[in-house]
Amino acid sequence: MPTRSTEAKSSEVRARADASFRKEERAKDGAKAMMEYLAHSRMIREKTERLKALRLAKEAADKKAELAESGTGKRQGRT
Repeated sequence: MPTRSTEAKSSEVRARADASFRKEERAKDGAKAMMEYLAHSRMIREKTERLKALRLAKEAADKKAELAESGTGKRQGRT
């Protein structure tokens, strides 16, 4: 039959094991959260780069069209 000291030791062992398990779970959750954070950050950076490239291409095309339009207008006026 278990004595009080054996029960107490058993409870302490169980409590330490539970605490260790919870600590490991928190570490795993933290690592998972960090991976998700880094993936999200990378996704935002890539999207921002893509949108910037599109914006710059559009601005260049608009400027080229504007120059062509103004250049055509000047040539017609001189002729």
